[in-house]
Amino acid sequence: MEESADPPFVETYKNLFEKLDSNKPDELLLVKECELPLINLDQLKYGDELEREECRKKIAKASREWGFFQVVNHGVSPDILGEMRTEQVKLFKKTFREKINIDKSLNFSQGSYRWGSPTATCLGQISWSEAFHVPLSDVSRSKGVSSLSSTMEQFATTLSELAQTLARLLAEELGHYNKSNYFKETCLPSTCYLRMNRYPACPISPQLFGLMPHTDSDFLTILHQDEIGGLQLFRDGKWISVKPNHEALIINVGDLFQDPILIQTWDLTPTSDPTQDFTLILTQDLTLTKTWDPTFGLIPT
Repeated sequence: MEESADPPFVETYKNLFEKLDSNKPDELLLVKECELPLINLDQLKYGDELEREECRKKIAKASREWGFFQVVNHGVSPDILGEMRTEQVKLFKKTFREKINIDKSLNFSQGSYRWGSPTATCLGQISWSEAFHVPLSDVSRSKGVSSLSSTMEQFATTLSELAQTLARLLAEELGHYNKSNYFKETCLPSTCYLRMNRYPACPISPQLFGLMPHTDSDFLTILHQDEIGGLQLFRDGKWISVKPNHEALIINVGDLFQDPILIQTWDLTPTSDPTQDFTLILTQDLTLTKTWDPTFGLIPT
């Protein structure tokens, strides 16, 4: 019998499934779809002084009002995104047994592969997903080991440059900061991560989450959804679904930059449909060895 690529969700959470209320209304299906503020970074790179200032204001406004925004013409080529997605799909096609033992062969830190929710005591605490959570220091160290590691290094380098540009712009625009090298000195590879997520088809959907509702506790997150999407935000007292835009990158201003905005991702795919959902995420954080002004962590409203 061919080994499965999926983690043993059903076997692991069998006892919790017995508590499933089949009469519970599918409230999650009623979530309204929206488009995040869309910002063209060409204005920032090639515009005149007025256009650059307008772009900076748009970014600051979206950060204050949403905590999320999308960017196009971001400098990450479609080729890099396509190659990274191809390598991600290949990696997750490996059997579950291979994935739990792959850290050493890829020079990843032990425990980089993770799945589900080990401490779940009810269905609402289950994350129906699997992920590789890799520090950028591991990405640099594994360069050249495989086509995956080489592509990851190129992808992470490009996104890190974008993250530092946006972080510096936000800090300056919001009147908190003016030291040009601060983020280069404090956002070190050991505190930044590349996360590859896969959300397998779920037979219990939509009563289970791909990821449990959470806020991002880091500094800045850059996310690329596939065409299926699945990202949801809790805003103005209700959940809203973010419409996928394959050409855009989603920027999430994390808790260190602002008051938390609750986010959730989940998988709507029924088990009879072989479709699966993938996301690529780069998180940027500050090293704790550097001096930090706690007042800088809040975006004024």
